[in-house]
Amino acid sequence: MKKTLLLSVVASTMIMAGGDIAPVEPVVEAPAVEASGWDFSGQAVVYYQTNDDWNDKDGSLFDQDNSAADAGLQLRAVNKDVFAGVGMGFEVNALSTLNLENAVVDNVMQGVGNGDLNDMTDGGWLSQAYLTYAMGNTSFKLGRQELPKALSPFAFSEGWNVFKNTFDAVLVVNTDITDTTLVGAWVAGANHNGFGAGNDLSDFNSLNEDKGVYMLTAQNKSISDLTLTGTWYYANTDNDLNILWADAKYNAGSFNVALQGGTIMTDALADDAVAFGAKIGADFDMFNASLAYSSTDDNAAFRNLGGVKTPLYTQMVLNQDYIGQDSKTIVARVGIEALGGNFNLAYGYSDIDLLPSGEYKEFDLTYKTKVLDNSTTLFAGYVYKNDGCTSCENEYENMLRVWGRYNF
Repeated sequence: MKKTLLLSVVASTMIMAGGDIAPVEPVVEAPAVEASGWDFSGQAVVYYQTNDDWNDKDGSLFDQDNSAADAGLQLRAVNKDVFAGVGMGFEVNALSTLNLENAVVDNVMQGVGNGDLNDMTDGGWLSQAYLTYAMGNTSFKLGRQELPKALSPFAFSEGWNVFKNTFDAVLVVNTDITDTTLVGAWVAGANHNGFGAGNDLSDFNSLNEDKGVYMLTAQNKSISDLTLTGTWYYANTDNDLNILWADAKYNAGSFNVALQGGTIMTDALADDAVAFGAKIGADFDMFNASLAYSSTDDNAAFRNLGGVKTPLYTQMVLNQDYIGQDSKTIVARVGIEALGGNFNLAYGYSDIDLLPSGEYKEFDLTYKTKVLDNSTTLFAGYVYKNDGCTSCENEYENMLRVWGRYNF
């Protein structure tokens, strides 16, 4: 089954590649069946996370009070030409703790309900439902859908949790200009990808008092190995909001460099918020390494509209609350291919005035591999973080996260 959804916003057409398979003569001739045109796919997920309690000296890993889990099932159906070139796509998600909250965990990774844990252990929601149409080099997508961070850095679908958050939006993609992709969007509503009970994924709220948020992105690849991306968001509010963001990535063989930066401008702020980031990396066969830096001022937080993450190169597993505002952060990463998968080690340090201690440290060790003919992805991660909170009973936290995804 094809796993690819219609939208690949950097592609110039809406054609899905395919291959030829040599026919096999059946023992008994079967009657011909006309293809429906629908592609069906999905995934099954199991997800577990535990941490020792931040403010409790007696808290420890694997304690029920400090653990969360979910089992999820996602079903997807896509038809690129239902009638007259109009396509459709649907996706539904279901979550359940499988009654683990009775003895093993005390929270959910994602929830569906009114915020009370007992009402959020089992449920589902419609995560995608959209129409598509292509006309020349322009494609349209209308309805509930995912948005990618590469082209929508402040309203994107986050993949760290059980399932991604989505947006109610109108999306237009044009590739008439050589080596250039233009993306226009009106984002009318969104759910929120957060941790635990209290984040209802079935709750899609209107943005900006039903006025929505407008986005325009231009991405150019005219220069070999160089990708330039610029994005502008506009929200018509009492204090008109504008966000400008730019990103430049250059791949030079085994080495790569990247720069990013932008500003949040609104009369609601005394001064415009400004952020900057840089990254340099290298990739040598089974090894890779990178060094990233980001700087944000104290005027506003640079964060995703539909979740908790940032568009910054210094984003780690858990450091989003410490890098998006009033922070100078450096992150070093090393990766290696081993034991049939990928090990990644990262260390981050933030100088942040928002903390009494003035510093935050995080260490990440993760492993990811694919098994069962690449149909299943397995992940295991350990995180240590320390915010130097001397007034807390515990200034550090350890976290373990494991999950598995079977794609069908």
